[in-house]
Amino acid sequence: MKYSINKGELVPAEQVASPNFGERPAGVSIDLVVVHSISLPPGEYGSGAIQRFFCNQLESSEHPYFEEIAGLKVSAHVLIERSGKVVQFVNFDRRAWHAGRSEHRGREECNDFSIGIELEGTDYDVYEEAQYASLAAILVALEFYYPDVTTNRIVGHSDIAPGRKTDPGMGFDWQKLNSEIARLRVSS
Repeated sequence: MKYSINKGELVPAEQVASPNFGERPAGVSIDLVVVHSISLPPGEYGSGAIQRFFCNQLESSEHPYFEEIAGLKVSAHVLIERSGKVVQFVNFDRRAWHAGRSEHRGREECNDFSIGIELEGTDYDVYEEAQYASLAAILVALEFYYPDVTTNRIVGHSDIAPGRKTDPGMGFDWQKLNSEIARLRVSS
């Protein structure tokens, strides 16, 4: 799959609007991509709960874990499901609420200058080939549209919130991602 970006919107991707976003500070350029992992309930896939969570529509009575996260206002720019399907929740030009307390290279509040991409997964499960393919294709499109985003500006949530976050976890293969990005660049 090849992606492009039109006015901050990923094409083609399913668009589901999350209310959990804000405007980026004036004059701040997007120069970081943060890779996350999420599964709801933890360790379960394909329930649609992630989408409901990002849209503030998750019923806390559905699962005991949902009671723990009730009231949280969280989003990401993009979710990549296990199948490789991509859903965009927040326009890339806006500030999604994905990083929380964070710091990268001396700059705090990474939400201000980053794009958050969630992979449906856990810190310990291996990610699917389709997810790597979708992630790499999105990253190549982001590098083209936002020139300050480069391969050395793609980090895990654990890199910007050490001690607090561990995702995308040991199951994520950074070398595989970098190889897929390089392959796509050559074929473009």
